[in-house]
Amino acid sequence: MYPITRVTCARLPTPVGEFQLCLYHDAKEDKDHLALVMGNVRGEGVLTRIHSECFTGDVLGSLRCDCGEQLHRSMERIAQEGRGVLIYLRQEGRGIGLADKLRAYNLQDAGYDTVEANLLLGHQADERHYDAAAAILQDLGVRSVRLLTNNPDKIQALEALGVHVVERVPLLPTVHPENARYLRTKALRMHHLLNLRDLNPKPSPSNHDRGGPSS
Repeated sequence: MYPITRVTCARLPTPVGEFQLCLYHDAKEDKDHLALVMGNVRGEGVLTRIHSECFTGDVLGSLRCDCGEQLHRSMERIAQEGRGVLIYLRQEGRGIGLADKLRAYNLQDAGYDTVEANLLLGHQADERHYDAAAAILQDLGVRSVRLLTNNPDKIQALEALGVHVVERVPLLPTVHPENARYLRTKALRMHHLLNLRDLNPKPSPSNHDRGGPSS
């Protein structure tokens, strides 16, 4: 059994509704993960987002990726249903860490795509795993999920860990010049379930940033 421990939970009011925020300690990785929970999630078909940390997108609003948008849309969807879980895993930059993520940004600005940049830095294209997420869902009493994702590998990984995914719920991105290449790389090289015809960039509100490696 994966060594995950629920440390504490607290009420968290947000602009979209009130959640319980639970902190879990991962003894194997010596990391703290989070679960944002709304309503009674014990049972089947729970709307769920497994979200990997992206400081640049989630906190700073970077336009290089769609991570911050996925995070906030997932919270909104869960709030609309009044029931669901968002698990926030501390595995920055598809698991390569913030320092190498920034190095990857520089490689992308030199013309490499997100996969090429990770490989040049000695990493795999995606080094994330979801053992902690599966353990957190088990602790919460979630028996099956409707997963908010565009990533088929995430579905396969969760199924292999015993988490039954009864439905995939798409998270369609807003496409603009800063993230268009990043999203096309997701679709073409990482097989994310995005329609290439929808990935034509729209006018961007800013041109300070360029495509990025987070999930």
